[in-house]
Amino acid sequence: MEDGFTKVCRVSELSENQGKRFLINDVDIAVFKVNGEIFVLNNVCPHQHTSVIYDGFVEDGCVVCPAHGWMFNLKTGKQPTGARGLDSYQVKIIDDEVFAIVKAKELKW
Repeated sequence: MEDGFTKVCRVSELSENQGKRFLINDVDIAVFKVNGEIFVLNNVCPHQHTSVIYDGFVEDGCVVCPAHGWMFNLKTGKQPTGARGLDSYQVKIIDDEVFAIVKAKELKW
């Protein structure tokens, strides 16, 4: 799409309260459907840099990393304390298709 959105998947491919992993523009992402709303987060937990967020469980508007229990807000990607956490990406639904603006993080060495 011209406005920076990239097609990720179909809404019908997602299960309620379960994550699904995708690779978009070389970025590992986790997509969740919770109460019919779609959330797209970076899939790499900042704690141990493992790509497991998609496999986490959903609780109180957050996804809990299955590796070490860190929680991340589905809307913002932040931890409940407000600390930085995961990148969250803008989502647009058109018909049954999920689109997101997914940009690689620029590393500043």
